Amino acid sequence: MMANVFDTAKYILEQLGSMSTMKLQKLCYYSQAWSLVWDDSPLFEEDFQAWANGPVCPELFFKTQGKYSASASDETGGEGNLSENQKDTIDKVLEHYGGHNAQWLSQLTHMEDPWIKAREGVPSGAGCSNVITKESMAVYYGGL
Repeated sequence: MMANVFDTAKYILEQLGSMSTMKLQKLCYYSQAWSLVWDDSPLFEEDFQAWANGPVCPELFFKTQGKYSASASDETGGEGNLSENQKDTIDKVLEHYGGHNAQWLSQLTHMEDPWIKAREGVPSGAGCSNVITKESMAVYYGGL
C-alpha cells in the first residue's frame, strides 16, 4: 500500500514537532521531490498545485484549513505506511530544509522551475490550481 501525504506530514511533525501549516506543505513538497529523484518513485500519489505562496497539496490544505500550525496529534496517517527507505529520504530532506522558516522555503520554491513553469501566464499573487507535475519535479531536482 502506498503512503499518502498525511503519512508523510505526520512523520515530519513527529520528527520536528509543531510547525506552521505553510512550512509543513513545503517540507512535504521537498520530501516528494527528492523521493522522485533518489528513490525513482513518488512518496505519495497526491499532487501539488502552484499556489501564490508556493506549492500546496490541496488535500493537506483542506485538512489543516483554518489552523496556523499543525502538530502530530492533529494528523491522521501513520509512519507504518512509510518504508525505512522513505523515512530515510524524508530525514535527509528535514536535515537540509527543516531548519528554515516557512517564508524562506516559500521563497526558495518561487526560484525553482517546477513552480515557475506551473504558474506560467498567471499574474503574481493570483489564485492558481495548476498542478506541478511529478515529472517536472523529477527533472528539475534530478538536475541539481
